[in-house]
Amino acid sequence: MELRQVRYFLALAEECHFGRAAARLHVAQPALSQQIKQLEHELGTALFHRSTRHVELTEAGRHLTGYARTLVAEAERARVHMTELATGHSGRVSVGFIGTATYDVLPHVARTVRAQLPRITMDLHGELLTPRLVDGLLAGTYDLAVFRSGLTGTEGVSITPLRTEPLVAVVPTHHPLAARERIPLRALADEPFVIHPSQTRSAMYDRVLSACDRAGFRPSSLVEVGETATLVVLVAAGHGVALVPQSVRSLRLDGVTYLPLTETESVDLVLARRTERNSPATQQVASVIEQCVHG
Repeated sequence: MELRQVRYFLALAEECHFGRAAARLHVAQPALSQQIKQLEHELGTALFHRSTRHVELTEAGRHLTGYARTLVAEAERARVHMTELATGHSGRVSVGFIGTATYDVLPHVARTVRAQLPRITMDLHGELLTPRLVDGLLAGTYDLAVFRSGLTGTEGVSITPLRTEPLVAVVPTHHPLAARERIPLRALADEPFVIHPSQTRSAMYDRVLSACDRAGFRPSSLVEVGETATLVVLVAAGHGVALVPQSVRSLRLDGVTYLPLTETESVDLVLARRTERNSPATQQVASVIEQCVHG
């Protein structure tokens, strides 16, 4: 039973007139009649009672009508879905975010995709470190990844710059420097630092220590923490101070103060995707991420 035959059958079932059904289908009446006869032959039963003046459904024809409408509706649903997949308006996209992008970029992206691309299902993963994001991207766990720059020479990964933002100091609210409008980084030279782990390709670890080197000191002790939220909580608890991208200010926790630096120290945020095997939906979401960050 071909879909074309089903469409012909439905047209005749609804019109109960070969001439009108043929005109509706934009086919010749003999062609319609031939297709109906072929369908009846394949099914082994008559679908219509025919007379010179009247056409009506048989009992078998009435039963087939429901199935036929379902088949046509499902075929149309499949056609629409395939079109949406091909144009990137439907599909599933997995996106991983580094911790410092979890608080401002992730919510904005989620809201925008839901509003602009409601047929795309998003799998969002926050508070991840760059090594895990890169590995997940190459393994296919993530379709897109947002992390800090510093990744070089990774085959199969394409990088798009998103933004540059200044580093700010995080100190406990009871700290003597907390009342200042801005501070030189060297003012923290004698403080223990809470910092992201020193894993391979950990961009923030290297960036923070490089900034301290440029300020003329090396932190006396380091407390390594995987999640940015935990890092800020430890600062609030008095375990040390930290340097974080300015966007972490959106993580509003009691007990800490964010202080701009007198120096110009900054970090870059980038969007990564595989150089190959990107679905149209992935490309659409990538465009939304760029729009959210640049907007």
